[in-house]
Amino acid sequence: MARPAHPEAAAAPPARRRAAGRGEWEPAGTAPVARIAVDVPLAHLDRPFDYRVPAHLDDVAAPGVRVRVRFAGRLVDGFLLDRVEESDHTGRLAWVEKVVSPEPVLTAEVAALCRAVADRYAGVFADVVRLAVPPRHARAEAAAAEPAVPPPPAPAPDGTGWTAYPRGAAFLTALAAGRAAHAVWQALPGESWTDRLAEAAVATAAAGRGALLVVPDQRDVDALHAACAAHLPPESVVALTAELGPAERYRRWLRVLRGTARVVVGTRSAAFAPLADLGLLAVWDDGDDSHAEPRAPYPQVRDVLVLRAHAAGAALLVAGHARTAEAQLLVESGWANEIVADRATLRAAMPRVGALEDSAGAIARDPDARVARIPAAGFAAARAALAAGRPVLVQVPRAGYVPWLACGRCRESARCRHCAGPLALPSGRGDEGAAASPYCRWCGRVESSFRCGGCGGRALRASVTGSRRTAEELGRAFPGVPVRQSGGGAEVVARIDPGPGIVVATPGAEPAADGGYGAALLLDGWALLSRPDLRVAEETLRRWLGAAALVVPHGRGGRVVVVADASVPVVQALVRWDPAGHAAAELAARAEVGFPPAVRMAAVEGGPAAVAEILDAGLPAGAEVLGPVEIDPVASDEGPRERALVRVPRTEGRALAAALAAAQAGRSARKAADPVRVRMDPLQIE
Repeated sequence: MARPAHPEAAAAPPARRRAAGRGEWEPAGTAPVARIAVDVPLAHLDRPFDYRVPAHLDDVAAPGVRVRVRFAGRLVDGFLLDRVEESDHTGRLAWVEKVVSPEPVLTAEVAALCRAVADRYAGVFADVVRLAVPPRHARAEAAAAEPAVPPPPAPAPDGTGWTAYPRGAAFLTALAAGRAAHAVWQALPGESWTDRLAEAAVATAAAGRGALLVVPDQRDVDALHAACAAHLPPESVVALTAELGPAERYRRWLRVLRGTARVVVGTRSAAFAPLADLGLLAVWDDGDDSHAEPRAPYPQVRDVLVLRAHAAGAALLVAGHARTAEAQLLVESGWANEIVADRATLRAAMPRVGALEDSAGAIARDPDARVARIPAAGFAAARAALAAGRPVLVQVPRAGYVPWLACGRCRESARCRHCAGPLALPSGRGDEGAAASPYCRWCGRVESSFRCGGCGGRALRASVTGSRRTAEELGRAFPGVPVRQSGGGAEVVARIDPGPGIVVATPGAEPAADGGYGAALLLDGWALLSRPDLRVAEETLRRWLGAAALVVPHGRGGRVVVVADASVPVVQALVRWDPAGHAAAELAARAEVGFPPAVRMAAVEGGPAAVAEILDAGLPAGAEVLGPVEIDPVASDEGPRERALVRVPRTEGRALAAALAAAQAGRSARKAADPVRVRMDPLQIE
């Protein structure tokens, strides 16, 4: 539908144009009206504007090119979305001043995806396009001006690696046939997941279609790119990451745009790569927080790929050792099938997993545990692995967690009985025995008579912890054994050589070991499980499974020791290696208390008056508002800030996003000074 031009985009007076030495321009003979998405990230201007195309730009003003137009009296960048014969605007249209480059960098498919992402997350099209299209690098564009050369034919796929999964071979067959299969894959422990994804990419490329594989970080990109290049012609595989310089990144991106690459491996920004004829979209470890964009409108890679797969008719693969509640929802809704191994195959591949009590009393009774927080059984597993000539992995929580309240008896995170939000003390200090009553950080209700839902205890305690114990402590516990660190302020190690040694790593920084680890010790389980995070159990299991998957099978002596209460459901899920069962229980629990993904939720943060204005602008019928409650200001001079949570049934998610976008547009049009941040389905709510 044609969009009227905004009054601010009205043409400059003819006298001004003549003064600039341009004379009177003539409009293009055909389709003289260009629909332009201007690069102005204001909510009330989030729509295309109509401009006239001058005759001398007719040949280069094609859909997708970068242009310069006059908007509100100044020249701004934009993208040409379409050309039409007439405009609905009754006034005079401004001219397209310049075509920056004839390269059509914003394809119609990516433009539609950007619009869909903006609408889902109550965002602005211009913000999403910035994530999708890298900045232009003129020298790289000129150097890559040679005609596009199609990649060589892909070899026949080898699907033998997928035979361990009953539905694996069928999924590869669907890819080779060009069908839009949707699947959630749980990789076996010790699985070469890079090879399996490379085989899926080969099957897709053999069908003449493109494959897009998104992973959390640079280490994973390097490993997966190497696996794909080993199975496919290297020139047909491109790696896209933020670590590349602007010239190299743009050069590779142009290879994708021009069709000389058929497979793309990258981090979250690669989810918008302009691959033609998409056949497969895959994301590895979709629960990793690296997949969540920290800039507005804060899209998550998994959701972007789901939108893209639906629109492009492509296959989708959500893969990992763990399973998120969102992936479980895809399975339970029937939109995706699960690819899992049978229990016999799983038992043969997994290490032996045991849980050990980590209470203060148990540590006091165990002299070994007092040395480095490792109980005697953990020491025995480590010593056995070292004696067998294998390295030992020690996973410690990331440092710097904020204070929270927990049950004084069982250390379960203290939560509100009304909304299941985390409890905190008004003072913010979290001192044990404080007289002030705790309150909910989500809905603001005061909890005057706390009772733990797990053990029934009534006492509260402060919980502040992190990875303060160092590798030196473990060095004293294991004299003569080399100790390396990865993450937590130290350099992240990608891979270690075989042989005895100890690796101390924070979650996500565990290096691969040639031949596998002989044992893994997962310390401070209570510290991970007590965090006041909606996704704490899911995230903890994901971290544990990621580390445990690096250990050799039990048949080869592999052992995993988790220092946590064995009765906790997430610990039981690790012992049984049952991420699917845990995800199903997690989804059911969230449905019971009304939290994503069972519902759609928005977090609205800003000054008290601004938050109230958003909430009063008109929410969908049936919307429930939790709060607002006061939150810590980002900076000391910002004054008081509040957050409100708004939740609706999943069927009303689009309506909620549209209502919040409209409210933001109204404030933007009035030039409201106090900004408000809106996050749809936020990953973390503390």
